Amino acid sequence: MRYLLLLLLCNLTFGQEINKLDENGKKHGLWKGVHEESKRPRYEGTFEHGKEVGMFKFFDDTKAGTVIATREFNPKDNSCYTIFYNQKKNKVSEGKVVNKQFEGEWKYYHEDLPLIMTLEFYSNGKLNGVRKVFYKSGELAEETNYKDGIKDGVSKIYLENGVVVEESIYKNGEYDGKAIFRTSDNQIASEGVFKNGKKVGIWKVLEKGKLKDVNMNKQGKKFQKRVKPLEQQ
Repeated sequence: MRYLLLLLLCNLTFGQEINKLDENGKKHGLWKGVHEESKRPRYEGTFEHGKEVGMFKFFDDTKAGTVIATREFNPKDNSCYTIFYNQKKNKVSEGKVVNKQFEGEWKYYHEDLPLIMTLEFYSNGKLNGVRKVFYKSGELAEETNYKDGIKDGVSKIYLENGVVVEESIYKNGEYDGKAIFRTSDNQIASEGVFKNGKKVGIWKVLEKGKLKDVNMNKQGKKFQKRVKPLEQQ
């Protein structure tokens, strides 16, 4: 009986140390949140007068309570290094968050594998710089330049054997400038210039094994037969 009372007292004391507020009403000390409906654990971590410090863990809403994310807070630059996991405990993605926005390099992984699928670079929550995509073999599949979250600059798409099947230039998210498209056996399939997302001028297009000049300015324009206005008929 004395043992049960002691155990109960310890549990009550421990419970009092969780989810506390400081004198200013801010979260302080160890906090544990729960999913609203199931009341299963949702997160746990430590606050210091309203500010997250150290490692936070986030759990899925299942009986297993699998960790689906961790965030390690750095008080020096107001950042947290975040790792997302799937329910098989494999990494999905990881990178730094500053002021609730992605910052710097982010890595994304092939499903259930420790192999990088995509590398992205963020500034103030927007993609900036070269975004790279990789095959499971590690060979480069795509590299495209971004500016403020929009494709802007050189873009290349590769087959796994190294053939560049597309070389193009983007401006404000649209094709703009010279572009070359190749077949899987490294032959030029088409080559020409885009303007505001549309093919313009003379393009070289592969037809029956040979490159043929095609005037894209005339493509899609159909002859329209003139008719007299109704009042003149």
